[in-house]
Amino acid sequence: MNEPSKVPETGVANAGSGSNTPALKQFYRDMLLIRRFEEKAGQLYGMGLIGGFCHLYIGQEAVVVGVQAAQKEGDQVITAYRDHGHMLACGMDPKNVMSELTGRASGYSKGKGGSMHMFSAEKKFYGGHGIVGAQVPLGTGLAFANKYRNNGQVSVTYFGDGAANQGQVYESFNMAELWKLPVVYVIENNQYAMGTAVDRASAETHFFKRGASFNIPGEQVDGMDVEAVHAAAAKALDWCRAGNGPIILEMKTYRYRGHSMSDPGKYRTRDEVQAVREKRDPIDHLGQRLLKDKLVTEDDLKAIDKDIRSIVNTAAEFATESPEPDPSELFTDVMA
Repeated sequence: MNEPSKVPETGVANAGSGSNTPALKQFYRDMLLIRRFEEKAGQLYGMGLIGGFCHLYIGQEAVVVGVQAAQKEGDQVITAYRDHGHMLACGMDPKNVMSELTGRASGYSKGKGGSMHMFSAEKKFYGGHGIVGAQVPLGTGLAFANKYRNNGQVSVTYFGDGAANQGQVYESFNMAELWKLPVVYVIENNQYAMGTAVDRASAETHFFKRGASFNIPGEQVDGMDVEAVHAAAAKALDWCRAGNGPIILEMKTYRYRGHSMSDPGKYRTRDEVQAVREKRDPIDHLGQRLLKDKLVTEDDLKAIDKDIRSIVNTAAEFATESPEPDPSELFTDVMA
C-alpha cells in the first residue's frame, strides 16, 4: 500500500481468513439491525410519519459494519445523507434515531434535523450532510484536528460515487496528502449515484484510483462482503495511524431501493436488482457461511431476527409516541 501504482490491477481486497465466530455473529446482527431499521423507516415514510427526504441504506450494510468494526475508540465518522446505517453502526440508539426521522423532541437533533442531519458527539458521529460532497472537507478537517492534537485518531469520511466528481473532494485530497492527515476516504460506489450509471457520468470508473495524482493509495473492495470490508478497513486504519497520510477505499456495493423514497428507479431493471439480492446479498451471504461452517443453526438466525425486529418495533413505537418539539425550539441552536 506504499504507492498507488502498487495496488493490484484488479484492486479487489479479499475476505480475511482470521475472523472468529463471535465477530461474524456480531457482523450478522449489526447488518440485520440496519436492514430491519431501514425497512421500518420505509414503512413509516409510506404512512406519512416521516417527512422530507429519506435515503435508505438497504443493500449496503456490509460497508459501514465492516469499517466500524475495525475502528478504535475516538475515531470519527462523517458521511452524506444516506446515513441511518452509519448512525446505528456507531452505536447511536435506534429509538432516538427513529425519533429524529419522525421529527420528535427525543430525536438526536431535537426533531429539527430529520433524516439527513443528526449528530452525536458522544459517539463521534459528525453527520449526516445534505449537500453532495460537503462532508469531505469537513472530514478532512477532523483529520487535521487529529494531526494537530497528535491523538492517534482517524477520521473515516464516507461519500458516494456521485460525490466523487465534486471539486471540493480533490481539494481535500490535496490537502490531506500534503499534510499527511489521518483520514480514510470511503467511497461507497453503489454504481448509480442519484440515478445515472457510473460509466455514463465518470471518465474514470475505478474510484480507488482517484487519488493517484495526489500520491494517495487506493484499494477496491467487495462492499457486499463484510469480512473483505473489515480486512481492508483494518489495513487502511493502520496505514493512517502509522503517519502515512490518507488512503482511499472504494467499496463496490449496491442499493436495492431508489436513491430516495421518491425515486422509482426506472434506470435499472428489476431483474438486475433481483439478481444482486439473490446472489450477493451481504446478510444472506454471511448467514449461509455461518450455517455452512456450523457456527449457528437456522433457529439461531431466526432468534437473532426476532430480537432485532423487537428492537426496531420498540424504536418505532417510542418515536411515534414521543412528543413533537415545542415551537420555541425553532429559536434554539440557531446562529443570529
